[in-house]
Amino acid sequence: MSQFLPTTKEELKELGWDRCDVILVSGDAYVDSPYIGVAVVGRILQSIGFKVGIIAQPDIKRDIDIKRLGEPRLFWGVSGGSVDSMVANYTASKRFRKSDDYTPSGINNKRPDRAVLAYTNLIRQHFKKTVPVLLGGIEASLRRVTHYDYWSDNLRKPILFDSKADYLIYGMGENAIKEFAMALNSGNSPKDIRGVCYIDSVPKDDFLQLPSHDECIKDKEKYIDLFDIFYDHNDPISAKGLCQKVDTRYLIQNPPSHYLNEPQMDEIASLPYTRKPHPYYAKDGKIKCLDTIGYSVTTHHGCWGECNFCAIGVHQGRTIRTRSEKSIISEVVSYTKDPNFKGIINDLGGASANMYGYECDKKLNHGTCAHQRCVDHKRLCRQMKVDHSRLISLMRSVRKIRGVRKAFVQSGIRYDIIAKDKEHGETYLRELVNHHISGQMKIAPEHTEDKVLDLIGKPGKQSLRDFKQLFDKVNGSGQDKKYLTYYLIAAHPGCDIKDMQNLKNFTTNELRINPEQAQIFTPTPGTYSAIMYYTGLDPKTKKPISVEKNMAKKEEQKSIVVAKENLCRSSFSS
Repeated sequence: MSQFLPTTKEELKELGWDRCDVILVSGDAYVDSPYIGVAVVGRILQSIGFKVGIIAQPDIKRDIDIKRLGEPRLFWGVSGGSVDSMVANYTASKRFRKSDDYTPSGINNKRPDRAVLAYTNLIRQHFKKTVPVLLGGIEASLRRVTHYDYWSDNLRKPILFDSKADYLIYGMGENAIKEFAMALNSGNSPKDIRGVCYIDSVPKDDFLQLPSHDECIKDKEKYIDLFDIFYDHNDPISAKGLCQKVDTRYLIQNPPSHYLNEPQMDEIASLPYTRKPHPYYAKDGKIKCLDTIGYSVTTHHGCWGECNFCAIGVHQGRTIRTRSEKSIISEVVSYTKDPNFKGIINDLGGASANMYGYECDKKLNHGTCAHQRCVDHKRLCRQMKVDHSRLISLMRSVRKIRGVRKAFVQSGIRYDIIAKDKEHGETYLRELVNHHISGQMKIAPEHTEDKVLDLIGKPGKQSLRDFKQLFDKVNGSGQDKKYLTYYLIAAHPGCDIKDMQNLKNFTTNELRINPEQAQIFTPTPGTYSAIMYYTGLDPKTKKPISVEKNMAKKEEQKSIVVAKENLCRSSFSS
C-alpha cells in the first residue's frame, strides 16, 4: 500500500528514522501526485534508497514549520511550486490573486512572493552553516540567468545570486537530482553533473560566455544576445555549457541533463504515488488543483510549438519524450480500482496533447536546430512528419477500458498541425470531437493579425480558417454538435488598438462568436515575449516594435475583443 513521504516528526518516528537524508521545501501543498514536482523528486530519491521528507508551504515568519523535520543529512531542496510564485500571486494587471489552486481551501495566503528566495532565507536563518541548499522547479529554472522581472520592472540577477543557495538544477531534473544526491552521499562534488548551475570565482574556459549582467543592464541588445545563446543551448545533445559574469563572480551552467527515454518515463510514472493530499494539509480544506490533476494522465513531456510567450520549451524542452501505451493503460486501469473514481479521466495529454508519439529524426539524433524552429508563423519544417496514428490508437485503447466512461483531452491542442497530417489528421480530429471533448473544443489561436502572430510565434490566420473548415466537416449536428471556443491575448508586444479591432472584426464576421476567453499578456521569465516587452525590440531584427505598458490601455485592448456585439454586423470597419 502506498505511503506518503513524511512531513511531521511523528511520521519520522513511525518510520524509525532519526533524520531525513533530504528535505524538500515547496510553495505548493503536498499532494502526492506525478503532477506535483516535489512529489516526483521525492519519489525518485526514495526509489534509490534515500530518506526524503517534505515541508510544504512553511510559515516564513516563524520557525515552527521549517524545523519540523530537523536538519537533513545531505541537502535541502527548495522549489517555489508548480507555478512561478509571482505569476501565482499576481494577475497581468499586477493585482494580488485571492485564490490559489495549490493551497488548502483555495485562499492565497500561504505562498510568499519570490518563494524560492523566501524559503532559502528561512533555512539559512534557522540552520546556520547547514548542508547545501539546492534550488529547483520552474521558478528557479526560468530565472537561472539574468532575466526581466515584470513585477519589479527591471533586470534581476540570476536567482542563485539573489538567494543564499549553493546549487540549482534546471529543467525537469529527473536524472540530475539522482546524480546530485548520489554525489553528495559519496562525498563527491556535484559541480560536473549535467543540469546543475553553481557560482564560481572564475569562468570555465570551455564554456560559452554570455554577456555579463552589467552589460545586459547597460545595453538591451546585449540582453537579446544573452537570451539567444541561452535559448539555443537547452538541448542535451547539442548544447554547450554556459557561464555569465555577475559582479565579480560567475554563474556556471553545465550542459543540460539527458532526457528520459521511454522506459525511464514509464518507471517514474509507476512510482508509488498516493495521488492524494497529505492529511497534514488536507485537514485545512480542499486543494482545488485536484479537480484538474486528479485522475489525469501525462502522456509525454516537451513541446516543439515554441510560442514566444510560453516557457515550456526552456523548462521541459523542445523534444517530445513519450510514455509507452502499456504504461498509460496501466495507470488508467489503476484509477478504475479506486472506489472514488467516477469513470472520468480528467485529461489525457501533455503540454500539447497531439504531439504524442512522434518526433523529428534529425532532432533525435543531432539535437534542436539553432535559429530554426519546427513550426513558425509561416510553415512547418519538412523534417517534422506529423503522425497522429499512435495517439489515435492510444485514445481508442483508453476508451475500451472497463470502468472508463469518458477520457477528456483538456491539454492544449495544436490545431494548426492537425491538417499537416494528411493521412491521420482528419481521423484524429473526428476521434477527438466525437469522444474526448464535451460541448466545446478549446483552441488557442491567440490573435488573428499576421504581424502580431509572427511576434507571438503562432501560425497565420489562414491556418485558423483551414482548421475551422475541417472542424465543421467532422462535427456532428443536433445534440451531437460541438462548438469551438478560442483563447485570445491582448497587449502582446507589437499589438495595438487597431490590431484588436481587426481581431474583433474577424471573430464577429468570420468565426461568428463573441469571445469570452481573452487575457492580458504577462511577460514571464524564460520567454522571447518578455524580451520584447522589456527591450521594445523584435529579437529577430532588433528593430523597434510597439509595446503597450499602460495598464489602462492594456485593459482597453482586452475590452475591445470581449465586448458583446450583435453578430449580424461588426461594430468596426475593416
